[in-house]
Amino acid sequence: MTDDHTPPVPSPASPGDLERLLAIMARLRTPEGGCPWDLAQTFASIAPHTLEEAYEVADAIERGHMEDLKDELGDLLFQVVFHARMAQEAGHFTFADVVAAIADKMERRHPHIFGGDAAIADAAAQTEAWEALKQAERAAKAHTGVLDGLTVGLPATVRSQKIGQRVARVGFDWPDPNRLLDKVQEELDEVRAEVNAGAPKERVTDEVGDLMFTCVQLARKLSVDAESALRHTNTKFERRFRYLESRLAATGREATDASLEEMEALWHEAKGEVG
Repeated sequence: MTDDHTPPVPSPASPGDLERLLAIMARLRTPEGGCPWDLAQTFASIAPHTLEEAYEVADAIERGHMEDLKDELGDLLFQVVFHARMAQEAGHFTFADVVAAIADKMERRHPHIFGGDAAIADAAAQTEAWEALKQAERAAKAHTGVLDGLTVGLPATVRSQKIGQRVARVGFDWPDPNRLLDKVQEELDEVRAEVNAGAPKERVTDEVGDLMFTCVQLARKLSVDAESALRHTNTKFERRFRYLESRLAATGREATDASLEEMEALWHEAKGEVG
């Protein structure tokens, strides 16, 4: 008998489970009798699905739903297996090569654990050491610029934060959050000026981009992950607006039937009721 606080004993995966998954993927890609859809795919056509599965993992984490997280991690793993299978068919590398490469990289980037180096004091020191090792790896690949090797396809907020992190390491950064708050206000004033002047859309877009980039740097300076913060706010907004809709529905109406003032009153009510 265990008490309510005892975590469940995990059921270990069978040693053959991974081999079974690889065999399933191979069967799906077999020209004779395989799945037509799977056979038609390429790296490029699968890439959007890989991104979608990664976002669904993040969504499950945001919702704190562990059963969904288990399923989404499986979907993401299948994406890795899919790419590896296509690479194997083309003679580039195998799934085993992928596993070996990441194992080698983790050992290389944790010399204080696997290499007998001196212990690292805390997470901040580990982050600094990690970035230094990554920079050395980029240099070895002839990526010598501070921003070299930065993935173009990252979500814009993630890429903005990484750009800020990279240039901050060479001293190109605001000295403190208050200076960044001043910069946010400056960029906001520039957006306002362009809007009030009736500026072309291109100029307004440019200024809005500057404002958003600066807000991301403020998040970075405050040790806040901008992408996670925005996802959290999106979820919060949806929760409150659904509450607003439910309150209107209780009176037989929809949002289009309510005035802005009424919806704002329900919005403030939602903040107290659903957070």
